[in-house]
Amino acid sequence: MPSHRANHYGTLVERKAAERYRLDLDRSSWHDARRPNGDPVEIKSAMRQHADGQPGNFKIYEEYHDRLRAENGWYVFGPYRVRGRGVQVLRWEMRHSSRLPRLHWHGGGEHRDSRQAKLDIGEIFG
Repeated sequence: MPSHRANHYGTLVERKAAERYRLDLDRSSWHDARRPNGDPVEIKSAMRQHADGQPGNFKIYEEYHDRLRAENGWYVFGPYRVRGRGVQVLRWEMRHSSRLPRLHWHGGGEHRDSRQAKLDIGEIFG
């Protein structure tokens, strides 16, 4: 899937998450929104299954995760499937940044000057 489509779908998931959890969209490099009490929230989306049959995963960037942890931040996870020109979010999970599964950092996030970890959708939703 071309990167610009992934960005478009991610933006749609962000809007749905903001509505569902009453978040104020407040994009910066390390978070996407804020809770009513001001806590930062990073919204992560992943296509449930790609066209090639591979399952989706959530990408977490170390530098941003560390900042989110330091600021008492949260994550919202939303796996989706494409429906027409939009998305259908299949499940939602909001959890504190301290409650992620064990993260295995590796290279690959150089475009954001940070190492990354990939979380399978099943690691969040079981």
